[in-house]
Amino acid sequence: MIVREIYAKTILSKSKVLDYTINPYIGCEHGCTYCYARYMKRFTGHREEWGRFVDAKINAARLLQREIKKKRVGRIWISGACDPYQPLEKRCELTKACLKILSKNRWPITIQTKSPLVLRDLELLREFDDVEVGITITTADDNIRRIFEPNASAIIERIETVEKLHSAGLKTFAMIAPMLPKAKDLAAQLGGKVDHVLIDKMNYHYADWVYRHHNLEHAMANNFFARRKEELANSLDQNGIPYQFLF
Repeated sequence: MIVREIYAKTILSKSKVLDYTINPYIGCEHGCTYCYARYMKRFTGHREEWGRFVDAKINAARLLQREIKKKRVGRIWISGACDPYQPLEKRCELTKACLKILSKNRWPITIQTKSPLVLRDLELLREFDDVEVGITITTADDNIRRIFEPNASAIIERIETVEKLHSAGLKTFAMIAPMLPKAKDLAAQLGGKVDHVLIDKMNYHYADWVYRHHNLEHAMANNFFARRKEELANSLDQNGIPYQFLF
């Protein structure tokens, strides 16, 4: 893993998902094969494989302290193009430093991560007036998880994490994106642990694997996702979990 410390020019960016996004890091150690953030290499100049480099924006908190004074208060997505709790965060604590500033200034936030490390900041998160934490869980099968998310935490660890967050009184959700095989089996494990579920097929890199693995013609791919969508919806309904499909 190649880690660099860099000085960013800005940290609070406009987002197409929420009002703003904060990415304390460029790159992600999880190295998920389907990650849409791989496109960033076209602009950052990195030649390393995705998952083999991370740039830490060591001035992130200082920039944020300055920028929030100039911006209209809005909801912040942490993070849009990296996992804010990837392993490097344990040492650098850039996400934690930003959270302290946002809590003090009473900004609403939505966190999305695959990592149990978010539990480190549980007491800090409880200080927010408006916070929700989403755990990305793409399949109930850890063997499938290893194929697509080789360096991310195990499925059971993520489920335990979202359960602890929910039990602590935080608003929680599961993000099933991409919708990998055996995703429907997650519903039975998420009952009582999340307030809702968001689902997307997000098949940028995943689709090619689906076509090959299931011997599908390209034109049949939509039928594959339609079937999986129906299966997952039925399973979530049976377990009484509110959900929203993003496709």
